[in-house]
Amino acid sequence: MTTAGYGHLRATDADRESVHSLLQAAYADGRLTWDEFDARSTALIQAKTYGQLSALTADLYRPVPQVRPLYQPVPATPPVNQMAVISLSFGIGQVLLPVAGAIVAVVCGHKARTEIGQTGEGGEGMALTGLILGYIGIAIPLLILLAIVAVAGVAAAITG
Repeated sequence: MTTAGYGHLRATDADRESVHSLLQAAYADGRLTWDEFDARSTALIQAKTYGQLSALTADLYRPVPQVRPLYQPVPATPPVNQMAVISLSFGIGQVLLPVAGAIVAVVCGHKARTEIGQTGEGGEGMALTGLILGYIGIAIPLLILLAIVAVAGVAAAITG
């Protein structure tokens, strides 16, 4: 019970009943021994002002210690963006669909990263991996094609 400048004012019977309920709860919680409860209840009968009531309960307003839970709840994970899953799948699956799979992986990877930025969904790593695999899948055939053209050009220059 806070007095906030009213400590000198006379308390009502309802105020004394409220303090008595608080003392009973403190005794039930084990914050007061029987002797302390009995002494404070006796003093409560004699109390006339808010200041006297406050003195009976001042040490009962301490914060209750926080009990650490036995387990930590697992935070909810956001749903995974489906375009990121498609990008990663085609990035890996380009072994079966060499150039087409790489193009799908790149397109879906860019779309997934845009959607993830807007919606906050999960799957950023999958989208990025799909993009990298897709770009590698496009670059390797292009390098092979350039090598073939260069070799053909050199062979034509030698024979021609």
